[in-house]
Amino acid sequence: MTWLTTPSHFRWLESESARLLQFGRASRHPRGGFGGLDADGVLPEDAEAELWITGRMTHCYSLATLMGHPGSAALVDHGIDALRGRLRDDEHGGWYAAVGADGPTNDSKQAYAHAFVVLAATSALAAGRPEAEELLEEALAVIDTHFWDDEAGMTREDFNRDWSHSEDYRGLNSTMHMVEAFLAAADATGERRWLDRALRITERVMDRFAPSHGWRLPEHFEADWTPVLSYNEDDPKHPFRPFGATIGHGFEWSRLTVQLSLALQQRGLGAPEWLMSSATELYDASARDGWNVDGQRGFVYTVNWEGQPVVRERMHWVSAEAIAAAAVLWRATKRPVYAEHYQEWWDFVGDHHLDLEGGSWWHELDAQLAVAGTVWPGKIDLYHALQATLIPRLPVTPSLAASLVAGNLA
Repeated sequence: MTWLTTPSHFRWLESESARLLQFGRASRHPRGGFGGLDADGVLPEDAEAELWITGRMTHCYSLATLMGHPGSAALVDHGIDALRGRLRDDEHGGWYAAVGADGPTNDSKQAYAHAFVVLAATSALAAGRPEAEELLEEALAVIDTHFWDDEAGMTREDFNRDWSHSEDYRGLNSTMHMVEAFLAAADATGERRWLDRALRITERVMDRFAPSHGWRLPEHFEADWTPVLSYNEDDPKHPFRPFGATIGHGFEWSRLTVQLSLALQQRGLGAPEWLMSSATELYDASARDGWNVDGQRGFVYTVNWEGQPVVRERMHWVSAEAIAAAAVLWRATKRPVYAEHYQEWWDFVGDHHLDLEGGSWWHELDAQLAVAGTVWPGKIDLYHALQATLIPRLPVTPSLAASLVAGNLA
């Protein structure tokens, strides 16, 4: 028996979901939307409502509503109100990256954050919340109009407020979350085009970029999708665009690729064989390059193109994504190695990331496993940790909210 088939472990996961969701309630911004919590679980007085956090937390409390957590629906509605109001650009369309007491503090239109608007809307729709359907229709229209590049089969990056200028940079972080959003949109709408787009993106990333770079995924590109391997070499700890290959993203891409493969199969659309083989290759490379590679337990944050550690801090989200990927690959293949990794990595989280006194997870540890905050200070949001407690209890597909609606939760 593995933890992934053990009812008592599932009960522990359920209790951890509840503990996280209770902690995250404090991120509700009194003026609308959600902000990032500090290490004590307090929303700073000067906190802004940030689009990516608001999207993530609206998604999380939609899942909580579907799981039957009392009081969660009001938090979903709070998030939708901000996405339909305070964070929305009524003049030019789309959503501001951040707003403060006097209006937008960052009026750029960010691909990464807009992907989470789609995810939030799909989950809120599954939870039956008012105005979720309208929000989803609007969000998908914005993606269609501005972010989707049909010629490239990929998504664009950030724009200025009136959409007149697009950043020359292209990045796999935002693109990856667009794939996640498209998979959720396919489940929410029943429209095949979102799966088709997810497949076009994943083919370029997993069948071309990954194998041609030794399964260390380039993160940063020029506008024509030429890799820029030296990007941010002088700022390797950048929270969204670090130098080198990001271990956690390798696991996320692996998990999403398996999800896409099974979603295509279940719809009778045919899944290319390279989907599963590339998912396992990338998983193996991420585990090999990231886990216990510098004399301490845990995953390093990034490695260079020879696989040597660059940023050695241990991020909670990397462990969460490794756990989720192991669970998904075990469910898809039943290979014992994934169950072994799953238990080993949860043990590490239990020993070092869980803050059982203050709540939530420590978001960052230094290379000696002491609590740190050089890249991610505080305990900003629940997204990665909460999903790590849910994904092992659900089938690989459909996406989380749709699966909860279907009654699949173990």
